[in-house]
Amino acid sequence: MNTHSFEHELKQLAAPPPDPAARERARRAALEEFQRRPGTVHQLHSPRRWRPLGPWSSGLAAASLAAVGVAVYWLLPPEERVLGIGEPATSPSVPAYTELKRDEPEPPQSSTARAERSAITTAPPPPKMELPAVETPPPVMDIMIPQEALPASAISNATDRTRPAVAPAPPPPPLQASTRALEEVQVTGSRRVSREFDSPMAVTTIIADTLESENRDKFQHFDVNPVKRAAEEPVSTFSADVDTASYSYVRRQLDDGVLPPADAVRVEEMVNYFDYAWPAPASRSAPFQPTITVSDSPWGTGKKLVHIGIRGFDLPAARRPDVNLVLLLDVSGSMNSPDKLPLAQRSMALLLDSLKPTDTVAIVVYAGAAGQVLAPTPVREKQAILDALGSLRPGGSTAGAAGIQLAYELAGRSFRKDGVNRILLATDGDFNVGITDREALKSLVERERDKGVFLSVLGFGQGNYRDEMAQTLAQNGNGVAAYIDTLNEARKVLVEQASAALFTIAKDVKLQVEFNPATVAEYRLVGYESRGLNREDFNNDQVDAGDIGAGHVVTAIYEITPAGSSAQLIDERRYATGTDAPPRGRVAPGEYGYLRIRYKLPDSTRSRLIESPIRTRASVPAALRQDVQFSTAVAGFAQLLRGGRYTGGLSFEDVLREAQASRGEDPYGYRAEFVQLVRRAMQARGIQ
Repeated sequence: MNTHSFEHELKQLAAPPPDPAARERARRAALEEFQRRPGTVHQLHSPRRWRPLGPWSSGLAAASLAAVGVAVYWLLPPEERVLGIGEPATSPSVPAYTELKRDEPEPPQSSTARAERSAITTAPPPPKMELPAVETPPPVMDIMIPQEALPASAISNATDRTRPAVAPAPPPPPLQASTRALEEVQVTGSRRVSREFDSPMAVTTIIADTLESENRDKFQHFDVNPVKRAAEEPVSTFSADVDTASYSYVRRQLDDGVLPPADAVRVEEMVNYFDYAWPAPASRSAPFQPTITVSDSPWGTGKKLVHIGIRGFDLPAARRPDVNLVLLLDVSGSMNSPDKLPLAQRSMALLLDSLKPTDTVAIVVYAGAAGQVLAPTPVREKQAILDALGSLRPGGSTAGAAGIQLAYELAGRSFRKDGVNRILLATDGDFNVGITDREALKSLVERERDKGVFLSVLGFGQGNYRDEMAQTLAQNGNGVAAYIDTLNEARKVLVEQASAALFTIAKDVKLQVEFNPATVAEYRLVGYESRGLNREDFNNDQVDAGDIGAGHVVTAIYEITPAGSSAQLIDERRYATGTDAPPRGRVAPGEYGYLRIRYKLPDSTRSRLIESPIRTRASVPAALRQDVQFSTAVAGFAQLLRGGRYTGGLSFEDVLREAQASRGEDPYGYRAEFVQLVRRAMQARGIQ
């Protein structure tokens, strides 16, 4: 029998089951052979000078080790032998990401894992490194961003929230600290001077469990709007709000399997995250028109909901003004995480596809010091912008104020009188060096706002996210505040809604509702707690308020208790007099109230007025029924996350039914995603 036939016969033999006794005998035989060799043990501890072994000794040692290895190999279970001797064990291949329907549930996954997968799928693999034989430390990952450009094709749909249910991958092995060169940016006029030095340490990721247990995110505390008697306080005034940061943050927390902190939930931002079919105006001269509906409240028997909807005029692409954009990126040490700087870099790369070739982009970074990375560059030189984005590295403390000041200086030097001048700040909000006082930063952005340079804020990461700082900067900089937790969210904010984010069609938008005490006993504004204004602020053009961008949708909801309803929460005053209510001759009996909206055109300093009655016979048109029902479900969900002080017996199950019944057309799957969030909240509630 030749060798080939013998090997063939061996392969046909059934593998014997593991035998612990045989394994022990093989181990003892090896030890006995080791002890039998003369002088072996003594030589290990001999102080004599080392000398090489002869060829016969080396051969015998190799033969002994081979024999032991073969014996141990055949004693292993069959499933551990299929890879062959000397073949590294690899995990089964994971199938490529495929697009799933958004209405199917997906397994909860940590946001850090999502961001790490986003960074890995879009960046080239790190070079192989020889690891020293030392005790394995806790897993770390080198996520240094390569100097190469970030091509558009590298931005993979695999980072979308819809993804197949695959088993979580094992933690990555420890990698040696990268010695790739970092770049230190110095500013000398418009020239860029750089020098190279080695990275002192590897970039480490934070384990999700540790991140959740040490969550130090900060939000401004506020109490929900109370119920008010129309006879005593008939007027309600507030500023428009188009921010969506709260919804994205809440989604991230629920995706991680935990309920969000109450102060992170702002009802108006949850509602305004979605698009509704409020009618659009015909021209830019009247940038929006209000839509008013009245419906029964699903959480308060005997109460009604008044929806006030606004859709901003959407600018055609040919009529969009030129853009002078300064990207201000936080590259401090606190941005050293896959869901922070790497995600910000890829988000900014997406934005370039929404700009015209003649628009300009500049890049400023800040850490321990601020620096200009890229002078104003036309978008047609896209590769140069991508190269600059790809060169950024995190490290150092955060001198946020210095970066903002430099960004304003750069925006001022390239100011476009008839165009859009905007700074887009990407940060986790952790300002710990320089001007850290909120009032000082507020004054800075207000002064620059009055000069025509607006500021928007994109928040990234969690663990030390400073939401209150992002809100302060955006609200006083005539900008928007968004929270980017995935590349898909960046696509929504910077691509799908680019016009709304960049082009302002109305500024200082204020809403005021006067309720009719003859028809309304009580009312409550649902949300907008941080946007409240004094009654006298409405007619004061010096008071700043929210801006509305091209195509922006704003929705406000009041819950009212009609006069005579048994659902009143506040008793009538014992000593009330007839003078407490206005004369009936001045109030229309067919009106619940009267809506007034003030706004300024972008190039004007004087406000204009829009007025509309809120009629008692108002209903919900068939074309808007699903939108009203869905926005009501979102508002109810947000209130439940805050504790449900005024939602009666409303439950997550009720919200789920309402949302499923009113999804309607959902081209991007955002409403289907909301349904999944409600389910995750139900699961998290059971755990917590």
